[in-house]
Amino acid sequence: MKHQLLFLGKIKDKFIEDGVAEYASRLQHYTTFSITILKEKGRGRGKAQSSEEQGRILLQAVPAGAMVVVLDSRGKQFSSEAFSQKIDQWEMQGQKEIYYLIGGPDGHPPAVIAAADLLISLSKMTFTHDMARMLLVEQLYRAYTIKAGEQYHK
Repeated sequence: MKHQLLFLGKIKDKFIEDGVAEYASRLQHYTTFSITILKEKGRGRGKAQSSEEQGRILLQAVPAGAMVVVLDSRGKQFSSEAFSQKIDQWEMQGQKEIYYLIGGPDGHPPAVIAAADLLISLSKMTFTHDMARMLLVEQLYRAYTIKAGEQYHK
């Protein structure tokens, strides 16, 4: 199974970028995984991109037939063990590709929410979308260490 993370724009803080890189490197030992950074249109010209435009960019990058997991504050919260079980369930069902979508500061537009096969929330707390990126990669890594019976998750 392939996990594909779609991000809009580059990570702004070096320590978060380093964290994402570290967990991405660790995760490569367990599964096929990649991060695609999509270019934000309209940035740097004095106008911010609307969440609808961001949503269109994200959805256009998802191939037909792929599972879409959207991070959203209204989504279901999983324990690390339950998230690991969910990934195991997807593998058993023969799911080949899972695309994880993290929106910008204004969240996802209705079209992205409607396209989601699953909405998940990392916490009831609010994180920057850059921090959410790192937390998601870490939780994917943790899920695979749980599946492998390793002690990292303790």
